[in-house]
Amino acid sequence: MTLTLPSPTDPLKIGTRGSLLAMAQAHETRDRLARAFDLPEDAFVVVPIKTTGDRIQDRPLKDIGGKGLFTREIEDALLTGVIDIAVHSMKDMPVLQPEGLTLDTYLPREDPRDAFVSLSGGLLQDLTEGSIVGTSSLRRRAQLLNRRPDLRIVEFRGNVQTRVQKLHNGVAAATFLAMAGLNRLGASEVPRQPIPDTDILPAVAQGAIGIERRGDDTRVADMLAAIHDTPTGQRLAGERAFLAALDGSCETPIAALAELHGGTLHLRGEILRVDGSECLAGERRGDIADAAAMGRDLAVELRDRAGADFLDWVTPQA
Repeated sequence: MTLTLPSPTDPLKIGTRGSLLAMAQAHETRDRLARAFDLPEDAFVVVPIKTTGDRIQDRPLKDIGGKGLFTREIEDALLTGVIDIAVHSMKDMPVLQPEGLTLDTYLPREDPRDAFVSLSGGLLQDLTEGSIVGTSSLRRRAQLLNRRPDLRIVEFRGNVQTRVQKLHNGVAAATFLAMAGLNRLGASEVPRQPIPDTDILPAVAQGAIGIERRGDDTRVADMLAAIHDTPTGQRLAGERAFLAALDGSCETPIAALAELHGGTLHLRGEILRVDGSECLAGERRGDIADAAAMGRDLAVELRDRAGADFLDWVTPQA
């Protein structure tokens, strides 16, 4: 059967959040599809959709619903046919999709590391005792308190420009951003130092773009297959299985990173107490085909090591 391709008169509608980074990710998806099928840009339409997470900026994510805050409205638009595909930052994605939706296409992963951002251009270890660091990430907060309990943490939300402006305003001495986002934005003006993943393990799926579709849309499935990056999918299979087995959300300080070495996958993961007082870490190595099984097995190990009070580890106390 001949694949019916989009055209300027019947474009493929790409849904995304409206931030600069989200739009850049949607444009990368459009450009890859256009190249794969030799189509003009106007055979695609990017549809910005404001999500709950975008609308509410004055409260921590854990107080307004955790994971799903940046995806629900976009997924609703996908289910109702307002858009044909949805482009997501994978670190924002819940491990389960709504009935009728499928997430099985990933673009090549960018740098997964965190970036330490300070106007002084220094490193995390250069911060003086008692310095203020801004972050909205429970994972980063717990990791920072685990490594530097002398520092003070303040809530820090907003896009890249907003967060950098807060540094200029003296709200904090430093913050964290994702290297992937800075790279995709070409934000060379932002002073940052990549943090080795041996020092701070990144969020599950950080740096990866996922493309969601309706499960019964075979035309879109055939198109997306042409731009799917298999190595990224293999890495995320391990990381997201680890997250799923821990029932991870924005309320859980969980980190993981899978890397490929020939036919072997190396998965590292960790869970932390919310106050950073304890961190449990582990790793697995094995055949790439066993990525998901390794993720689940590592999660079980860490849960067992945390003991009966595991929920106290990963759930903020009132």
